[in-house]
Amino acid sequence: MPANHQPTYLREISTLSAGTRETIACPIAAFSEFRSFPIVAALGWPDDVLQQWLFELGDNPPFLADYGGVDLSSIRWGVEGIAAEQFLTMPTGPTDHDCIEQFARNPDHWVEVRKHGPHIGVAESWATHGTWKRWPLLVDRSLLNPPATGLQVVEGRTRVGVLRGRHRQGDKVAPAHLAWVGRAR
Repeated sequence: MPANHQPTYLREISTLSAGTRETIACPIAAFSEFRSFPIVAALGWPDDVLQQWLFELGDNPPFLADYGGVDLSSIRWGVEGIAAEQFLTMPTGPTDHDCIEQFARNPDHWVEVRKHGPHIGVAESWATHGTWKRWPLLVDRSLLNPPATGLQVVEGRTRVGVLRGRHRQGDKVAPAHLAWVGRAR
């Protein structure tokens, strides 16, 4: 990071995400407005990451609790192939620590209910390819407070729960899965 680096925190963005979602009825127009804010644009994050985390969940209290101390501007995002085995024990934030396992208990239900709007094709992706339709967001735990090793699921907890549940049931699960991974710049 340069000496003049100005950190950016989730609380600075949370009011922008909530405000644009609440005041602009069209989700596409609201997201377009959100990503044009200078503080958001300066992050240089891919649109899919911005939308899944900061736009849709930027004001979510558990996310604010778990990631409020993370300097968002210190994260660079890339797509990586992650072995299925890594997802079987990968944690999520402490405030929602058990949610992945809750989804894993009934993966067929969570696939079945995702069949409308942007979720069209979820069941087909699992049946045909043994993976999700949309890449989840993972972050290198060395960026968190307190820092740790490995990766953590930021968004996509339902997807990872479905993977775990399908694996336990012996259903088709690909050996590796694409995911957005946030690492230190």
